[in-house]
Amino acid sequence: MIRLLSAPSPSPLAMRSNHSRLWQILATGFTVLVLLISSALLITSAAAASKVLTEPVISVDTLERMLSKKAVAVLDLRPLFKEDKKTPLFAAGHIPGALPAPYGKFRGAKTNPGQLPNEKEFSAFLTSLGLQQNQPIVIVSEGKTGTDFGASARVYWTLKIAGFTDLAVLDGGFTAWLAAKKPVTTGMPTLEARPIEIRFDQSQVVTAEQIQALEKEGGLKDALLDARPESFYKGDIRYPAAARWGTLPGAKHFDSEEWFQPKTGLLKPIDSIRSIAQARGLLSSDDRISFCNTGHWAATNWFVLSEILGQSGTRLYPESMVAWSNAGLPMQNEPGRVTVLLRQLLGSGLPN
Repeated sequence: MIRLLSAPSPSPLAMRSNHSRLWQILATGFTVLVLLISSALLITSAAAASKVLTEPVISVDTLERMLSKKAVAVLDLRPLFKEDKKTPLFAAGHIPGALPAPYGKFRGAKTNPGQLPNEKEFSAFLTSLGLQQNQPIVIVSEGKTGTDFGASARVYWTLKIAGFTDLAVLDGGFTAWLAAKKPVTTGMPTLEARPIEIRFDQSQVVTAEQIQALEKEGGLKDALLDARPESFYKGDIRYPAAARWGTLPGAKHFDSEEWFQPKTGLLKPIDSIRSIAQARGLLSSDDRISFCNTGHWAATNWFVLSEILGQSGTRLYPESMVAWSNAGLPMQNEPGRVTVLLRQLLGSGLPN
């Protein structure tokens, strides 16, 4: 006969000892957790405090104050010469201390300007300007129109995914600077090269393959946002480098021009911007993909939603309709064959 022996009951003293050890472990774990959270907050606060440019958009007055302290670098995105390729543009007048950084240096080839520049060539260009990734940089476009602002937004996005952390756009660009009668200097600056080698963060670059994959998974509901004028979206006109008319399947339309004060390159007040976004259903936790013809107007929608309104789920499809249409992928709002043939014969529907 097997006799089962029960374990002796722990003494009250042992039980108190066990409870004490348990509370010590819990207290230690809680202390470690508090320290980790505090450290993370301190690191975040230190990073925020180290940024000179605390807002993504600044005014001409703010830029002037920063320049007086030599606190920022300024990138002038205008061409070096006017359309005749002979008459100086940048050298004829620019913001004091500005660096010549033509917009084309941040883009792909004419056949697909939405592409990112070659990393090696782009690194060499940034090296020639003497730029570093932790340097405060203000981006200045011509500033006459919302389309001009799109150049600033696209350069901001390009530098951000290249690892630059302290960036801002001048509201109204060079046009606003002139209108405020701020000082202008002439000639070409002396550039001091500083070596830099960049790699683009490809996780922030949406591709046609990713869009197709999302479509198959059913994850494109209200995700695609077409930033072009409505005539492009409806398939009435197309960009010269695009193969076809129309838009991406299932895309919603929001013309990036709506963010600007009429007939200017100045953004509307932040309250108006937020109200517009709210009314159009653009304030949500959902992921969103901004596109246009070549990732230019789309960069403005990305910039406003992501950087100004904090919609971190917004990403950019830089190659946009040019790459999509030339790849023979499905389109929406595409005109019939007869209409396409007539347009091709007449040479219409091909705006600059």
